Amino acid sequence: MCGIVGIFDLGGARQIERQTLHAMNERQHHRGPDEGDLHIEAGVGLGHRRLSVIDLSTGQQPLFNEDGSVVIVFNGEIYNFRELMAELAGHGHVFRTHSDTEVIVHAWEQWGEACVGRLRGMFSFAIWDRNAKIFFVARDRLGIKPFHYAQTADDCFIFGSELKALLAHPGLKRAIDPCAVEEYFAYGYVPEPRTIYQNVLKLEPGHTLTLRVGEPLPQPQRYWDVPFSPLGALSEADAIDELNERLREAVQSHMVADVPLGAFLSGGVDSSAIVATMAGLTKEPVNTCSIAFNDPAYDESIYAAQVAAQYKTRHHSETVDKDDYALLDTLADLYDEPYADSSAIPTYRVCELARKRVTVALSGDGGDENFAGYRRHRLAMAEQRVRSAMPLTLRKPLFGVLGKIYPKADRAPRFLRAKTTFEALSRDLAEGYFHGVSVMPDRLRAQLFSPAFRASLQGHAAFEVMRGHAAAAPTDDPLSLIQYLDMKTWLPGDILTKVDRASMAHALEVRVPLLDHQLVEWISGLPSSLKLRGQEGKYIFKKALEPQLSNDILYRDKMGFSIPLANWFRGPLRQRVREALLGPVMADSGIFDMGFVTEMVEQHQSGRRDYSAPIWMLLMFEAFLRKEAA
Repeated sequence: MCGIVGIFDLGGARQIERQTLHAMNERQHHRGPDEGDLHIEAGVGLGHRRLSVIDLSTGQQPLFNEDGSVVIVFNGEIYNFRELMAELAGHGHVFRTHSDTEVIVHAWEQWGEACVGRLRGMFSFAIWDRNAKIFFVARDRLGIKPFHYAQTADDCFIFGSELKALLAHPGLKRAIDPCAVEEYFAYGYVPEPRTIYQNVLKLEPGHTLTLRVGEPLPQPQRYWDVPFSPLGALSEADAIDELNERLREAVQSHMVADVPLGAFLSGGVDSSAIVATMAGLTKEPVNTCSIAFNDPAYDESIYAAQVAAQYKTRHHSETVDKDDYALLDTLADLYDEPYADSSAIPTYRVCELARKRVTVALSGDGGDENFAGYRRHRLAMAEQRVRSAMPLTLRKPLFGVLGKIYPKADRAPRFLRAKTTFEALSRDLAEGYFHGVSVMPDRLRAQLFSPAFRASLQGHAAFEVMRGHAAAAPTDDPLSLIQYLDMKTWLPGDILTKVDRASMAHALEVRVPLLDHQLVEWISGLPSSLKLRGQEGKYIFKKALEPQLSNDILYRDKMGFSIPLANWFRGPLRQRVREALLGPVMADSGIFDMGFVTEMVEQHQSGRRDYSAPIWMLLMFEAFLRKEAA
C-alpha cells in the first residue's frame, strides 16, 4: 500500500522539475512512511511513497524492467502475483524481486494494455514505456484504490493517489466546479469522475488511460464492469456451498503479507464473516480490532466481543466518546474535497487502533452492496411494486401532487413520513432511488443555492450521474439495477474513499475480500430472490453463515457507525454551527441563499425540524472553503 504521483509532458521533451515532483510526493508521506523515491527523465517524472507489506527487502519503487525501458509506480496489492510470476517466467521474463510490483511490469511487456485483465487485486498504477513512447495508467475494477489526474495549462498530465498531491503542482488551477457542488449536496460526496475542482478528475473504477507522446489527452477506456449475468439454474443449497467455497478462497488470497495481519470486527454480519473465515484458515489467533462507544444507544461492541470469544481471536477494543467531534477539521485535511459521511469519525478511530497492532487489516466492506443489505434496498423494492401496479400516466400526477402537499414530518412515526415516498413514487426506479439516497433532495437544494449559483449550473442536476449509469447498466432486473447504481456511486465515492483516507492517514493497509472481483462477478449473477427475500437482505449470505455465527449476529437490526449529529448541533456544537454556517466564509462564497441556511439552523436548533444531515454537509463544506482560503 503506497502513494503514487507523477508528471508526464504530453509533448515528451521538457525536463520535469525535481522540486515540484518531490513536493507532490511528500504531500502523501503518510501513505508510505517506510521509503520514498523519484525517477526523472526527459518528459517523465514518477514518485512513490512506500508502506512495506510484501517483499520488504526489495521491491522499492519506481521499479524497472531488466533494461530500464519500462518503469512503474504502483499502489495496492496483486493477490495472484505468484501465479502470474510463474506464468511470466515461463514466457522468459526474468525477475529480480519477489514483489507484486515487478509482476505488473512484466505483465505490461507480455500483454500490453490487456495486462489489467490478468490482475486480481486492488490497484492504481502508472507505467512509462520509453521504447513505445506510451504512458499507461489504470485503476482497479471496483475503485478500492484512488487515482486523481489533471492536465495543466502547459500540457502536462499530472496525477496522484490523493488530491492534495496535485494541489502541490504550481500549474494546477483550483477553480471550484459548480456541478461538483450540486452533486456533493445531493450525494454527500463528489461522485466519480468529478472532483471539487473543474479541471481535476478521478479515473473511474475499471478504467485505463493510454497516453502517447505528441498526442492529446485521450478519454478513459473501460476494461471491466459488474456483469450481472444470470448464473442459470442453481438450487439454494448449491448456492450456499459455492458461496462458502468462494468466500473462503477470496479471504485466503487476501491474507498474504510479510507484516502483522488482522481484521476489523464491528460485530455486524460482514466483518464477523471475514473473521470467522480467517479463523478457519490459520492456526494462529486472528488479530481483531473494534471500538466501543460510551453510550449504549450507539454501541455494538458486545457483539464484536461475542464473535471474538467464539473464534478465540486476539481482540483489541477501545472505548471512544460518542461526542468525538474534535476530528471535524482533521476530516477536511484528510479528504481534500467536501465529504459528508459522519461515520468517517469512528472509521478514523478504528484505523488508529488497528495500526497499533497490525499493518494490514481485512474489512467486511462490500457485503451490503453485493447482497442487497441496506434498508434502502428494501424500500426501493417496495416502491417498485407500487410502480409496477400503476402506469406512469396515473402514478406521476397522483403521487406528484401528494408529494407536494404532504407535510414534511421528520419527527413523526415512520409510517406517517410519506412525503419522500410519494415523491419517489412519482418517478421511475432510477430517479426514485436517487431521490431516496439523496442527503438533500431536489426541493431542498433548490432552496439552498443562491440564484447566481443556480444559474452557473446551466441546468445540471445531480441525478444525471445516476441516469448515465442506469443507461449503461447490464441488467434490467430492478434490484440488480439499484445494486449497480450503488457500485458506481456510493461504493467508490463514499465507502471506499472513507476507508482509504482514514486507513492511509495511519499508514494502515485495508483489504476488502468481499470486493474480490471474481467473487463480485459470481454474486452479481445470483437471482435477486437469493439476495433480498421479503424484508430480509443478504438472505443467502446469512444462510451460508448460519453454521458459523449466531442469530444475534446474523439477524439483529443493522446498526453501523452511528453518530449523534442532531444532539451535537443542538448542544455542544450549537455555537460552532452558528459561527461556521452563518459566518463570512459561507456568505462570501456566493454559493448559498444565506436566508435559507439561517432558517435551517434556527429550525434544527429549536427542535422543530431535523436538519442534522444537511448541517453536517454544510459544516464539511465550510471547512473545505476555509482550507482553500488559508
